[in-house]
Amino acid sequence: MFGDMMSQMQQQQEALQAKLSAMRITETTDGIAVTVSGTREVINVKIDEAIISDGDAEQVEDLLVIALNRALAKAAEVEQTEAQSLMSGMMPGGMPDMSSLFGK
Repeated sequence: MFGDMMSQMQQQQEALQAKLSAMRITETTDGIAVTVSGTREVINVKIDEAIISDGDAEQVEDLLVIALNRALAKAAEVEQTEAQSLMSGMMPGGMPDMSSLFGK
């Protein structure tokens, strides 16, 4: 019984990771768009040509950092929500809600 439960938990964790890997989260900040996966991997960075033509490299760098941090924060939120959903679905009836153990 315990082995079956552990196997099921592992399968669900693998399914969660696959789902998160397939997700795309894009954050745009003043002409810079950053796309990350739900597993917080940077997928794409797009910079508007108008920003580049201004020639202010420091501004572009600052905006890029802001966009990356916002996109990664959103990905972390999505991952937390999905993990909590997975855990709540695994709790047998009558068990207390343990979602607070996972960061909320």
